[in-house]
Amino acid sequence: MTKADLTRRLAEKTGLPSKDARVAVETVIETIAESLSSWERVEFPGFGRFYVVHRDTRVGRNPKTGESVAIRAGRYVRFAPSPVALERLNAENSKRQE
Repeated sequence: MTKADLTRRLAEKTGLPSKDARVAVETVIETIAESLSSWERVEFPGFGRFYVVHRDTRVGRNPKTGESVAIRAGRYVRFAPSPVALERLNAENSKRQE
């Protein structure tokens, strides 16, 4: 799903004009990004949470050449789905396999 898809679905489900739906989606995304850049967790009950982790500098390997490569330290965003979301996902998967 793209941002445009999300905007369209929001407009359809709420009856908002597409321009207002676009502003709403952009505002939510911007707010999440600002929160994460401040090391805040972003939690959506029933969906999951986004959080920031720090990784130290480490040594990796180039899979093509086998050469050692330094991977610099940095902050990364992680997502942990809620138990409700996982249950829903697994229920959908089991329906597809039947």
